[in-house]
Amino acid sequence: MTKNPSKITAIVGAQWGDEGKGKITDFFAGESDYVVRFHGGNNAGHTVIVDGNTFKLHLIPSGIVYGEPISIIGNGVVVDPKALLDEISYVKEKGINPKLMVSDRAHVIMPYHIALDGALSEHQGSLAAGSTSRGIAPVYADKMFRNGIRMVDLLEPDVFREKLEKGYAFSRGLIEKSLGKTLEITIDEIFDTYVDYGEKLKTYLCDTSVELYNAHKSGKSILFEGAQGISLDVDHGVYPFTTSSNTAAGHISTGTGVSFRDINRIIGVVKAYLSRVGESPLPSEIHGDEANSLREKGGEYGTTTGRPRRVGWLDLVQVRQAVRVNGLTEIALTKLDVLSGFDELPVCVSYNVDGAHITEMPASLTQYRNAQPNYEMLPGWGNMPDNIWDKGYDELPQTLKDYIDFIECEVNCSVKIVSVGPQRHETIIR
Repeated sequence: MTKNPSKITAIVGAQWGDEGKGKITDFFAGESDYVVRFHGGNNAGHTVIVDGNTFKLHLIPSGIVYGEPISIIGNGVVVDPKALLDEISYVKEKGINPKLMVSDRAHVIMPYHIALDGALSEHQGSLAAGSTSRGIAPVYADKMFRNGIRMVDLLEPDVFREKLEKGYAFSRGLIEKSLGKTLEITIDEIFDTYVDYGEKLKTYLCDTSVELYNAHKSGKSILFEGAQGISLDVDHGVYPFTTSSNTAAGHISTGTGVSFRDINRIIGVVKAYLSRVGESPLPSEIHGDEANSLREKGGEYGTTTGRPRRVGWLDLVQVRQAVRVNGLTEIALTKLDVLSGFDELPVCVSYNVDGAHITEMPASLTQYRNAQPNYEMLPGWGNMPDNIWDKGYDELPQTLKDYIDFIECEVNCSVKIVSVGPQRHETIIR
């Protein structure tokens, strides 16, 4: 007789990424048996701060900081083996022995994917998404072309060589014949290096779908961690200025092999203002001294790239889509402390596009480029009381609670988690 099935929670980004998913994942990881990544690669960057110690993670789920939950990299993630080995060493140096499993079905980022990524970025011109140049788009493309190499293939040299010759020839043709670049690395160099990576990683590889199925049936708790935000989703985001994977909660099923119907709680992480790394129109973007001040106060520099993030005011058109597409059960509102001290706070509630009033994200790139934000001006809340996280929601300034009420009303979703600082304990649950 098995236990009752577990409760499963998903945490996803409701904007452009960088919303604070790492902190929220870390907050809930302590009560989870498994923490699972289901898409993306080392283009993601999650920062977790615990007791003044900062952890910057790219592939390994944020829950690794606790030490106790089993961290799983699902089949929907694309894996750079060298980056993964480096990250394993990084967390070990931080005093954590990672309890890690990696799907044997996850696709492998090869050196020719990274080379092709750089060549394609130049080719895309004004429609370039602002790639991290880590090979993410090419490896997902190869997966769909059925030219891909999976983690399990690194353990089977004959199969690996067969697939490598096919994938290498395809990418080399694109790089050299179509894009006019040179692929410097040889097949033999790749083969030897990646067989060695496979040997070093083989103890982590398994069928993670079966592991999670059995865990759920036996009553273990599972936490899914999204890597980027909804506006970067390749289907629902501002295309083509997106990532190359599906960031929405619905991809959990295909990215891990866990049935979507088993997910009980879907938390959308919303930053109290807006930030974006990379190119695309950004209707509520701000510039100049105001932007510089917000960027510095919020530490808005990319975890993966180090690039300064573009910043702007909260865009509820975007959040409405996140609520709808992800099926959010609640919102975690982060970085409210960064907005302390403002007399007034603009909040974008709709767009004006050539005289039309738009409340939902348009598919048309022309419309999005021409979108002008319609703002509601809300009063600020000054400085929050010291140690407000110990005092509870009722002790928040009234204007801050009004700000939260306004968001809830506009997007039809409750704010249940309020983050008022970067560290784990600086969090209020309503």
